[in-house]
Amino acid sequence: MKNLRTRTSVFALAGAAALASLPAAAQVDGAAGQQDSAAAGEGAIIVTAQRRAEAQVDVPISITNLSSAALETASIQQLADIGKVTPALRFDFAGGFFQPTIRGIGTAVTTSGGGGNVGIYIDGFYSPNPLAADFDLISVDSIQVLKGPQGTLFGRNTTGGAILVSTREPSTSANAFEGRVRYGRYNEARAEAIANYVVSDRVALGVEGQYRRGDGWQREIATGERVGDYENWSFRLSMMAELSDSVELLVRYKHGETDDPSTMLAASLDTSDFGLGAPFGGLAGPYTTARNRIATGSVDEVFRSNSDVVQGTIRADIGFADLTSYSQYRSEKSDMSQDLDYSGADIFQLGLPNVNETWSQELLLTSKAGPRLQWTAGLFYFENTDTYLTYLDNAGNDWNSRVRLGGSSTTVKSYAAFLDATYEFTQQLFLTVGARYSKDKIVDAYWNHQLTAVEVPVPDISNDKLTPRVVLRYKPTDRTSIYASFTKGYKAAVLDVGGSCQIALTNYTCNDVRPEDINAYEVGFKYEERGLSFEAAAFYYDYKNLQVSIFRTGTAEIINAATSEIYGLEGSMRYEITPEFQLSAGASWVHARYKRFNEAPVYVRCAELGGAAAADCAANGVTFVVVPTTLENVTMQRTPEFTGFLGGRYETELAGGQVALSGNLFYSSRFFFGPSGIQFEQGDYATLALRAQWTAPDERFHVAAYGDNVTDSRFRTQAQYSSFGIGANWSKPATYGLEVGVRF
Repeated sequence: MKNLRTRTSVFALAGAAALASLPAAAQVDGAAGQQDSAAAGEGAIIVTAQRRAEAQVDVPISITNLSSAALETASIQQLADIGKVTPALRFDFAGGFFQPTIRGIGTAVTTSGGGGNVGIYIDGFYSPNPLAADFDLISVDSIQVLKGPQGTLFGRNTTGGAILVSTREPSTSANAFEGRVRYGRYNEARAEAIANYVVSDRVALGVEGQYRRGDGWQREIATGERVGDYENWSFRLSMMAELSDSVELLVRYKHGETDDPSTMLAASLDTSDFGLGAPFGGLAGPYTTARNRIATGSVDEVFRSNSDVVQGTIRADIGFADLTSYSQYRSEKSDMSQDLDYSGADIFQLGLPNVNETWSQELLLTSKAGPRLQWTAGLFYFENTDTYLTYLDNAGNDWNSRVRLGGSSTTVKSYAAFLDATYEFTQQLFLTVGARYSKDKIVDAYWNHQLTAVEVPVPDISNDKLTPRVVLRYKPTDRTSIYASFTKGYKAAVLDVGGSCQIALTNYTCNDVRPEDINAYEVGFKYEERGLSFEAAAFYYDYKNLQVSIFRTGTAEIINAATSEIYGLEGSMRYEITPEFQLSAGASWVHARYKRFNEAPVYVRCAELGGAAAADCAANGVTFVVVPTTLENVTMQRTPEFTGFLGGRYETELAGGQVALSGNLFYSSRFFFGPSGIQFEQGDYATLALRAQWTAPDERFHVAAYGDNVTDSRFRTQAQYSSFGIGANWSKPATYGLEVGVRF
């Protein structure tokens, strides 16, 4: 309680500081400050990639900007779906862990204090938990995917980039309600509602909620019964209050619950480079490698989560600049139970509850539009306590049947200060210089002795990092930009309390998992004029000390891969051929290689080893082992060389209303799931989403037919590897259905 009171007091003081002694100036104009002169042009695309509102053509960062209409066109329902319209972006899951990768920079590390390489920000708030990062998109206005390191403006663990989600806010303009329901294949039912209520000319309330449920599409091979039924729901309450002509307050509370085992349901992996991945499958129980089937033991797989989020945003005009305060508390609890031998025998069912608690506070200052010097400055504090418990669930995953195996916990604290400034030398030449100083600490870390709850403390660690940014930008015209940039990013060090710390063979010594480090160089071109928006970029990354998760001694360890090199080309465009017909397209080529990977984990079947090694396999009851191998110039994990999409939307009048026909085609070349980058291949694949919608003349009613993956393309969505087996999850078959919506 003392810590709770202390943190609450700190947040209250931060808010009070923002409100104190403010001049009666003009009303605040948006969350991220004023837009520059170029953004004032009609039809300009506005983004907040530099923490202030600007025209996208003036921002020297590779950005995929997705409007609510673009999300609808591509049948995007959850955050992970945006990979279908974003070149060089992948979303992978390891069990219930949500792991984005941009241009080859991602992670498969799932451990206490680990985190991802792509920062996810929702309405300006950092969302660190990979077990709760994928969510349903209800009231989204736009999503911006920033590519390349964002270490200066967005901080730690953004070596790959950042994803910025902006949602609707309550408005004092008018009362409003919007709702829609949909029903589709596999009995998928979804309902959403958003309401805005005007209390006064300065206060408005917002309420939104969603419910989604459906049947699983896989069947258990022994019984033939369908498995994977799911049910998710959430609601959010918001209050917007104009406290004065210069101060605005937004307070939000969100609660969500998920019961969805789909990421837990894996068949055995069967690939040409390795073969059957279930070591006990043929020996002790039935198994399957079929894409629509699974083999499970007597205990069901589960993934359940429960989250509560409280956020407070204060925006204030303080005369010389705009001040924004972001205060956040997150409590997220989840429980997983997964069969890690992927067979019908009860060999090893892992239970993995997680408790995640986050406090964060950020103060952001942005300059006023007009002067030649535009700047952004800020202070950031972040604290996250991440606790894992591990259980043997062979007898059941209820709390009375579980057998305690161990667990681990860390508390991560991060402090940062940053400044980023752009100076206009002439109307055509601009220089941006920025830097962020960060100090990261891991404290109060421990791991649990096997089969007990006894906590073994681990010494604290800390590291400091300076992440600079330099950009030179030239504007041949008001609607054209050419830029060259250097940016630095890092992913913080990890205490391997969930892995090497617990291994007797290492004398319970933790691996020294150093911070990842990246130097990124990019040149780009942007154009926006007369219905055409186009941008292209070439990039080169020098990437060191990748944090890689491996299974080498019966437990997941984390090590550093030595060095990697990434370079490539990328382009995207949006073109309004006529007011009724728009096209969008994007493509990326990424050459990503481990330059040298010492002790890379290569999975080898015991039958190929022979001699004493094969005898050891037999003694331990396994059919494969991990052989540490030095690799040079091999492909990086989870990185297709080519990705691209093509989308279109056509509108015309029908029966007095408006018909909109839209579709999106996505393509990915082959890649490898294995951490060494040479195993567990997924071949190239393509998916197609289609939608047809009729909207009434008064725009208060619409009905739509939709289809996702209508070509029924089947591909692996993840490969899961442990000491007990190697499994594969498959893409969902074609889905289709109807949607009805109202608005007033």
